[in-house]
Amino acid sequence: MSTKGLTGAPRQVIFGPLREGGRVDVVARRISQAIGLGLITDGEQLPSESALADSLKVSTVTLREALSSLREQGLLETRRGRGGGSFVRTPTEPSAARMRSLLGELCPHELREIGDHHVAVSGAAAKLAAERAGAEQHAVLGKLIGHLAAARTIGERRRADARFHVGIAAAARSNRLTRDEITLQGEVGELLWLPSAGDCPNLGAAVEQHSDILVAIESGAGHLARSRAEAHVDLGITRLIGLRRRLP
Repeated sequence: MSTKGLTGAPRQVIFGPLREGGRVDVVARRISQAIGLGLITDGEQLPSESALADSLKVSTVTLREALSSLREQGLLETRRGRGGGSFVRTPTEPSAARMRSLLGELCPHELREIGDHHVAVSGAAAKLAAERAGAEQHAVLGKLIGHLAAARTIGERRRADARFHVGIAAAARSNRLTRDEITLQGEVGELLWLPSAGDCPNLGAAVEQHSDILVAIESGAGHLARSRAEAHVDLGITRLIGLRRRLP
């Protein structure tokens, strides 16, 4: 899936200066989140080490250690010779067992806290997108809904879903909201598509909800866009809390 159309705010956030400091784990997390969400795509070449270190405002030593960690995780590969460098490798499909394990590490209260934050960020982004986005941004969001409708695997659905929400924050022209949306998607985005006996994520419903949010954004109805985005996020978090409570 191409990153075309998600340049601008998402790219500035991914490769922009780190607010959390220049630790190796912070650098690795920033890049791994972008890869996991499909904001940097399979086979894409990262900027040179010197350019990337400069844009992130970290030392080249710190960056090299972070890239080494990502290679050990299988998220990057290094190619030598002319045209070489660090290239992205899309993560393997998440297993349901791994996703349940990750969910088990979060208590219902933590999930509700994340949900409250996500509702606030997504709602504000949708309202501002309705006020600020133009035809080009509307078209990008429409394509991202199409990507979700065509997605067949959990990983594809997770990435398409995340890219739509990040795309709304980008359309709101807010780097801070975009940064927060990327972080939140990295925390629970994968878990939102966790299948469970008798309670599987409804792809059709998600596509319909995304479409309804976009209609409100296109019509400039900021408060409606906000309420629809908030309701959409809250449904996902409420389902996750229910799944968490049923875990052993």
